[in-house]
Amino acid sequence: MGNFYESLLNNNIGRNLLKTVGLPTPIELKRYNAGQAHYFSGRVLIGTSKQGELLNDIMRNLKAADARVCFPANAHTAAEIIEAANAHQLSIHAIEASQLSSEKFDALVFDASGFQHATDLDQLYTFFHPALRQLSNNGRVITLGRPPLKASHGEQAAAMRALEGFSRSVAKEVGKKSATSQAIYVDADAGHNLDAAFRFVMSAKSAYVDGQVISVQQAETVEYPDWHQPLSGKTALVTGASRGIGESIARTLARDGARVIGLDIPAAEADLGRVMTDIGGEVLLADIASTQAPQIISDTLKQHGGADILVHNAGITRDKTLANMPQHWWQMTIDINLAAEERINQTLFEQKTINPGGRIVCVSSMNGIAGQVGQTNYATSKAGVIGYVQYMAAELAQQNITINAVAPGFIETAMTDAIPLMTREVGRRLNSLSQGGQPVDVAETIAFFANPASSGINGNVIRVCGQSLVGA
Repeated sequence: MGNFYESLLNNNIGRNLLKTVGLPTPIELKRYNAGQAHYFSGRVLIGTSKQGELLNDIMRNLKAADARVCFPANAHTAAEIIEAANAHQLSIHAIEASQLSSEKFDALVFDASGFQHATDLDQLYTFFHPALRQLSNNGRVITLGRPPLKASHGEQAAAMRALEGFSRSVAKEVGKKSATSQAIYVDADAGHNLDAAFRFVMSAKSAYVDGQVISVQQAETVEYPDWHQPLSGKTALVTGASRGIGESIARTLARDGARVIGLDIPAAEADLGRVMTDIGGEVLLADIASTQAPQIISDTLKQHGGADILVHNAGITRDKTLANMPQHWWQMTIDINLAAEERINQTLFEQKTINPGGRIVCVSSMNGIAGQVGQTNYATSKAGVIGYVQYMAAELAQQNITINAVAPGFIETAMTDAIPLMTREVGRRLNSLSQGGQPVDVAETIAFFANPASSGINGNVIRVCGQSLVGA
């Protein structure tokens, strides 16, 4: 939250004023800190559909958490839940139906992978109806299923696609608690690739990711690394790393153990040098739009044994309505935000500068999904980034490389600080969590994509926007 809003929240007069003018008072988001021993700590209520196929994968992940696992005693699938917990030597407790409306839960997790027909959706109501009010502040709701387009028949596809509408709607209901809801679609035989996605959305690292859908594909199995240093030994290049979101990305990847090469234009040398000195990284000065940039980047990365992580963050805005926009603003925005990334990647692919198991992450924007007045050039370029990511995913998977994108929403930066006061205060609340995000929220999502265990996360676009009310 911004300093102005935080100051209002610190006194009763301010809180009453906000209430009077109709601005919601959000609950502070709990974000990651190094003092958290586990990725999740708290009570989890587990449910599963008949013939659910992901229970063992869920229990494997909960075994690695500080989780007190419970299930509804009257569930028709109680025997399957107990069996899966026992298989992982995980203690589990039955909650009587009469207690479900009085207990508190930090997470609600439902395996809907066994759904076949529309009538199976009744199981969502049976599980969530008595428990949803009992979700704690900053709680988590996770619904897991199979990809609709890979269903064996139309009725199953409908039931699985319904999970997305369910999950997004639940996110809007629990957002007032700063709780989140996500749907995870897991390919058949890809349960062993679930760990990175499951642990990310259960953890405080996903605090500002809400109402999203993550797809998990079958890929090489990589054991989940150390929670606090998952990128140890990896080399990462971050463009636009001197300030704002780019600076936070560089700091977060370094925090997670990566050696970071920060790239920015020569005019940003002082700021870039400060950041790289702080994190023990290396400065690389280049204009990504120049014809020399791809080779400069490739040569630098080769000196470090190639890149394990490549983050395309650098970008510009040149805002005017299309009717008033000069042509060079249009061309400059498309070239820097989209074409430059394509040129750099092509050189790195041709020269095999990205290592096997590499991770490419592109920064798109919510406005690339929803559009925005006065940003036709910017929205066009950022929508193009999404198209590029989604197309290249299958091609790069053959080289054991993944490519994904983040689409930030209202993130607190120097740019948003320049927005007029009331416009800014209202803009912060146009999402289910009723507050703006922090640059670290974008960085945490990028670090999730960069995780070695995210081998099955490919071609995804995750909005980091608190489930903005604008766009999909």
